[in-house]
Amino acid sequence: MITVPAGVKIYLACGVTDMRKGFDGLSLIAQDVLKQDPFSGAIFAFRGRRGDLLKILYWDGQGFCLFAKRLEKGRFTWPATQTGAVTLSPAQISMLLDYPWECPSL
Repeated sequence: MITVPAGVKIYLACGVTDMRKGFDGLSLIAQDVLKQDPFSGAIFAFRGRRGDLLKILYWDGQGFCLFAKRLEKGRFTWPATQTGAVTLSPAQISMLLDYPWECPSL
């Protein structure tokens, strides 16, 4: 379990992301598509097309950290909108990582 420090902004990149992207590609999406500074210390979450893979990008002050989680069953809940970003609280990102399921209302 990864704990999120209080006060950290968390952004979900709406739509689907090419999961072949790594540190550089995801930080470019955070900067160019989401219009956020990838070096700000915010957390950026990206989901693949099938919905079973999630990548989280985070700048810890010394370098980028990249976390990935792939589900054996089910899919991560994601906003229906295809562009932009949605912000989450630390509790919401924890719930997303701990209890993935389909939820059309998000």
